[in-house]
Amino acid sequence: MNTAAAPPSAAPPSPRALARRRRREALRSFAREYSRRRAGMVGLVGLLLLVVLALCAPLLVDPADLTVTRAPGAAFEPPSARFPLGTDDYGRSILDLIIWGSRVSLTVGFLATAVSVALGTLVGMTAGHFGASGGTAGRLLSSVLMRLTDWFLVLPTLVLAVALAAVLPRGTGTIILAIGLTVWPATARLVRAQTLAVEARPYVERARALGGGHLHVMAWHVLPNVMPVVLAQTTLLVATSIIAESTLAFLGVGDPTTISWGGILESARNAGAISSGIWWYMVPPGLAIALVALAFTLCGRALEAVLDPRLRERR
Repeated sequence: MNTAAAPPSAAPPSPRALARRRRREALRSFAREYSRRRAGMVGLVGLLLLVVLALCAPLLVDPADLTVTRAPGAAFEPPSARFPLGTDDYGRSILDLIIWGSRVSLTVGFLATAVSVALGTLVGMTAGHFGASGGTAGRLLSSVLMRLTDWFLVLPTLVLAVALAAVLPRGTGTIILAIGLTVWPATARLVRAQTLAVEARPYVERARALGGGHLHVMAWHVLPNVMPVVLAQTTLLVATSIIAESTLAFLGVGDPTTISWGGILESARNAGAISSGIWWYMVPPGLAIALVALAFTLCGRALEAVLDPRLRERR
């Protein structure tokens, strides 16, 4: 009779290891589901190419060729082998201007979106949480925050952004602040609705019963559940922010010391390119704005479909 002891069983994985495994599985599942969205993949590839182009702009374009005193060509040259997209009224290559301008347009788009999303998430989550479980004082705070959100929501966004950009000192930081402070209300209302849905779930009530305070509930239970909505909203707002920056630059309230796609369009308008039929000065920057907005929109819709189970079932 074999009396040898059986080998000891392996120790169960720690909670931290289980959490890491679940996160890896969730990321793999997300990647598989996103890769099935052809439109989202097209938008993602386009955005990656655009980001690489913006990062490599100093290697592709000589900044000296972008100055009006050292232009490499003659004014208003049509597209040719030397200048694939023609030149502007100073003789600068339109292609070089678009490549260099992508840096400013993308930077403003990302940073303005970060300001808007951060502000909208903070306001929406605070209003939703204290409106659901903050008592009389909490409901008053929620009401004040949402009335403030409604006030910003009914204001004309473009007019408010132009007013802020005109009052504050000119610069890229002013444009970022002006856009970020005008497009956050939609995010706030979306996050508030999602927060109210999360606050009604049993595990949140259990956390409160066990002594979890407002900060604990918001940071560990509400925020992780509203992040998918925030992520999808972020990709959509980047496109809105880039278009807003281009609009402000076209209206002449942008930063005159930097080159952006909207600034190129504004220069084309001032140079009379529209009445003169110089299409290569207007069409390329307009197409660049439209294509990057389309790419971000495709990614945002794909993320929304992947992260929302109801939309995933309709696929």
